[in-house]
Amino acid sequence: MRALVTGAAGFIGSTLSAALLADGADVIGLDCFTDYYARSVKIANIAPFAKNARFQFVEDRLQTADLGPLLDGVTHVFHLAAQAGVRGSWGPQFQTYTSHNVDATQRLLEALKGRPISRLVYASSSSVYGDAAAIPMREDERPQPVSPYGVTKLAAEHLCHLYFVNYGVPAVSLRYFTVYGPRQRPDMGFHRFIRAAYEAAPITLFGDGQQTRDFTFVDDAVAATRAAGDRGRPGAVYNIGGGSRVSINEVLALIGRLTGRPLDIRRQPAEKGDMRDTFADTSRARQDLAFSPAHALEDGLGAECEWLAHLLGVRTEVQ
Repeated sequence: MRALVTGAAGFIGSTLSAALLADGADVIGLDCFTDYYARSVKIANIAPFAKNARFQFVEDRLQTADLGPLLDGVTHVFHLAAQAGVRGSWGPQFQTYTSHNVDATQRLLEALKGRPISRLVYASSSSVYGDAAAIPMREDERPQPVSPYGVTKLAAEHLCHLYFVNYGVPAVSLRYFTVYGPRQRPDMGFHRFIRAAYEAAPITLFGDGQQTRDFTFVDDAVAATRAAGDRGRPGAVYNIGGGSRVSINEVLALIGRLTGRPLDIRRQPAEKGDMRDTFADTSRARQDLAFSPAHALEDGLGAECEWLAHLLGVRTEVQ
């Protein structure tokens, strides 16, 4: 395998790149270091394998990069580059989301027309479903996003499908459900909650805490992504969930126990665009990708606590 990983310095992208390299693949990592969070965090993400002889890193934007030379000889493309975050996608920031999530995807797909790649795997999101879908959410539900971010992720899904139908680009879309674990972005809930616990800082909780999520450990998401690259059905969409649907209040109680720290929770009204509940029906991924999540929430959350404790220099044992 010779893989192009877009968003290679991000949370999932760096974890995927490390796994591909460990399997003996050659990896070209592309990232433009958007300012959504600190560049230093992303540099740290790729540091463990940056000097690997089979890893080539390119700092550039999909919207303007010369993609032809980057794609020469590539067998697989894992497209994880995106502007993340639901809450920041409103108002004037929407143009940033359309540029990174829609325009960039269209340009990549154009560059892939006529190339003999095995798969393009696109990282979509459970945010495409919105609140109207039945629980558990199935891929054939009508998607109705409730955030501008979700709209852009769904638009890119549609682009992947139409380039498959019209040009034969073997695109597979994965709808990740709330991925967590080591290297998680600093704006994401688990990261913020655990850091606040260790630093004795207040935790801002939007909503009543009874909203639920299907939490997916990053290694399970990466395993599904690699499987989609091998045997995902071109044109198909797959839910990737961890099978750990719990409320945010339950998560906070677990973090308090794992860190051994009291939590100072400050409750705020729910924010626009936040979905109330998510839970994935993963039957299709089980059948086509042999996907079966291997990490329970408590074990995965413990791994993230250990990672953040080390990052912060906290001298404590995860409970």
